[in-house]
Amino acid sequence: MTRRQLSTGIVSLALASIIFILPFVFIFLTAAKNRQDASRLTFTWPVEWQLWENFLQVLETRNYLLLLAYFNSTVITVFAVTLLVLFGAMVGYVLQRRPSRWNKVIYGFVLAGLMIPPAVVPTIWVLQSIGLFKTITGMIFIQVAYGLAFSVLLFRSFIAAIPRDLDEAALIDGATPLQIFFRVILPLLKPVTVTVIVVQSITIFNDFTNPLYYLPGRENVTVQLTLYNFQGQFQTQFNLLFMNILLVTIPPLIVYIFFNRQIVAGMTAGAVKG
Repeated sequence: MTRRQLSTGIVSLALASIIFILPFVFIFLTAAKNRQDASRLTFTWPVEWQLWENFLQVLETRNYLLLLAYFNSTVITVFAVTLLVLFGAMVGYVLQRRPSRWNKVIYGFVLAGLMIPPAVVPTIWVLQSIGLFKTITGMIFIQVAYGLAFSVLLFRSFIAAIPRDLDEAALIDGATPLQIFFRVILPLLKPVTVTVIVVQSITIFNDFTNPLYYLPGRENVTVQLTLYNFQGQFQTQFNLLFMNILLVTIPPLIVYIFFNRQIVAGMTAGAVKG
C-alpha cells in the first residue's frame, strides 16, 4: 500500500466517523442524561448517568407500548420481506428468461414503481374498499407494493448472470417450470436474496410515513411512531426521546453491521462464473 493510498484511507475513515459514528454517540450520550441536562442538546458528557432509568421509563410508557410496537413492526417486516423475496424472484425470473411484448410492458410498470411517488389519498381509498385500512395485513400489502420494484430489478439483474444451460438441462430431465425455478434457480440466488432481505428489512422496520398514513390506532403502532410519546407542542422529553431513538436504531444497525458484505456481494456478484 502506497503512502497516498494510506492517507486516502485515513481521510475516508475520519469522514465516515464524523458522518456515522458521531451522531450515534450523540444519541447515546443524550439518552443517558437527565431531563434538564438533555434539554440543552449539547455534545457533552452526562452530569448524572440515567441510562438504565431512562430505558425502564421508555419501556413502561403507556403500558409498555414499545413492546407492542416492536411486535407489530416485526410481524410486518417478516411477512412483507418474505413476500418480496418470493414475488421479486419469480417476477425477475420470468422477465429475464421469457422476453415478450407483455414483459416489456410489465418491466415498464416496474420502473414506474421506482420513479412515480405514491399517492396517499387514492391508496387509502383502495385499502378502505378492500377492507384492509387500519390493519396489519393492509400495511404488509403496502410494503410489498412499494418495495417490489426494487426487489424485481435486483433479482432480474442477478438471474441474467445464471447460464440458461441450467434451465435447459433441467427441462430435458423432465422438470416443470416451477421445479426449475425452486430447485435450480432459487438456490443460486442466495447472495441477492440476502441483499433483498437486509435492505428491505431495514427499510420496512424503519418506515415512518406509511404506518402514519395507513395504520392509525394505538393497537397498530410501530416502532417509529412511538417517538411521538415524548414530544409534544409545548414540551419534549429529550432524554426519553433519544433513548427511544436508540432502542429503535440498534436492531437495524446490528443487522447492517453483520450483513453489509452480503449486501455488496448481492448487488455486484454473479451466481455462476466462467
